[in-house]
Amino acid sequence: MSMDNHKAVIEALLFVSDKPLMIEQIRRVLSDLDPSDIRSALEELRAEYSHSNRGMQIIEVAGGFQMVTAPELNIFLKKFYQKPPERLSRPALETLSIVAYKQPITRIEIESIRGVDSSGIVKNLISKGLLRNAGRRKAPGRPFVYATTRQFLEYFGLKSLGDLPRIEEFTKAEANKDELRRAASENR
Repeated sequence: MSMDNHKAVIEALLFVSDKPLMIEQIRRVLSDLDPSDIRSALEELRAEYSHSNRGMQIIEVAGGFQMVTAPELNIFLKKFYQKPPERLSRPALETLSIVAYKQPITRIEIESIRGVDSSGIVKNLISKGLLRNAGRRKAPGRPFVYATTRQFLEYFGLKSLGDLPRIEEFTKAEANKDELRRAASENR
């Protein structure tokens, strides 16, 4: 089978998959290719989609590759579907960010940072597949610890947790907000 045929198979796999495909998954179908050949084919496909002004693109996300719609076409897709995407509440986003930056973390630790009971939010985020039980802490009572999931990476379009903004960026942004508030109040 030629490389063009391999690329066609990979393209079809990406098209039908609703989750990012790992190179190992593609290799199970194309066993005559080694992982570097599969990655090369994926990169060639990615470049072809990128340079040909198509409605689809291939991205690397959550450790795999996925075919998605081009972001500049989102306005048309929203009109087509007319259904607002499910949004996460502010408490859910707070909880997710705490877990993302501090994982593995217990519910009690989450609550000590947030200052409120988070058991319902944690359960809800687990049911949405954004958090998972990552075992138990070796501490009195052996509490469960929680971590983010691959679906969390997909939801936020991240390749890995290393793509999260650095905490220092938030501190600088907050300091800038405070400075703007002070300046505004002095000008009144």
